[in-house]
Amino acid sequence: MMRFVIMSGRLRRRRPPYGGRWEVALLAPVILTALIVGLAFSTPREIAISRLLPAAPALAAAMWPVIPTILLGLFCLLAMIGLGLVNTDLGTQYTAAAIVAVTLAAAYASHVRLQREEMLLQVRLVADAAQQVLLRPLPRRIADVEIESLYLAAQEQARIGGDFYEAVGTPYGVRLLIGDVRGKGLSAVGSASAVISCFREAAYDEPDLRGIIDRLETSIARHSAAFPGQDLPERFATALIAEIPHGGGHVRLLNCGHPPPLLAHHGKIRVLEPTIPSPPLNLAALMGGQYCVDTRTFAPGDQLLLYTDGVSETRDRTGEFFPLPDWMRRQSLDSPRELLDRLHQDLFHFSGGRLDDDIAALAVRCPNSQGQEQPA
Repeated sequence: MMRFVIMSGRLRRRRPPYGGRWEVALLAPVILTALIVGLAFSTPREIAISRLLPAAPALAAAMWPVIPTILLGLFCLLAMIGLGLVNTDLGTQYTAAAIVAVTLAAAYASHVRLQREEMLLQVRLVADAAQQVLLRPLPRRIADVEIESLYLAAQEQARIGGDFYEAVGTPYGVRLLIGDVRGKGLSAVGSASAVISCFREAAYDEPDLRGIIDRLETSIARHSAAFPGQDLPERFATALIAEIPHGGGHVRLLNCGHPPPLLAHHGKIRVLEPTIPSPPLNLAALMGGQYCVDTRTFAPGDQLLLYTDGVSETRDRTGEFFPLPDWMRRQSLDSPRELLDRLHQDLFHFSGGRLDDDIAALAVRCPNSQGQEQPA
């Protein structure tokens, strides 16, 4: 199986950690046939190893196309006939009949399997297209700001999840959004789509980040009301909005219950915790709708890492969480793309190839021109 990764909006295939073992497994029917034939010629006829020959085409049906499966069955039949010429009292006709019957059944099973795989492929292609619409390709540079993205589904079959991100250039600067909808499945996807669509419009119109959050809050509330269910009170999303004014110098952050971003500043890593916590989207009515915007220094060469909790909550085999701040301190931070590539590899290695949650991340580098720091 292949695992699919979206990097900067481009879909890439990632091979599983066992490398070429799947290619070796494809040779299993041939190896089994050679082993049975070799033992049949070298062992006493009383053992009747040749009666195992029908197992070879049966195994081939699980991984081979129809024609190769039939050809392997034909080879087993010829091998059985050859054994019968050597040992005339081997009961060749019964084993040969079994080989023919099993080969025909295996060919049909292979045909059905290929049809199902083709149907599954078409479903995955549709899901991939939907994922590309939800998480459209991000430009690598908006104005002078370098941006790279990473999306990694936790399950092999999954293409769409509740994690989302977006980046747009506006008259107020570059605005970034990253978030995570509670839950999974189509309900989470619908909520994520509603938030992203609203952000793409509000980011251009609203001069203040609080105005954007108000519109996102309204959008997800309307979506939840339009699709009621038993989990309606629990439908919410964490979100983080970042604004980098033209020229850089500082970054404004509005964090609604989301994991705090990391800032690489002058060789040091800072965890940008919000001064006053703001409620997640769709929970303002329960927790109060006051939002706090923090302003942090964002100097030329600094890098900002935005991520969902799938990154910080990745566990190893002993249950330990991925040490994201410590990991960030060990990185050379050559470029946002290299940073996310290394994060992808180290998360996969740390978890032993098993991810329990979807992962989304944005890496942003400050423009070269120096702006003026704004007071917090």
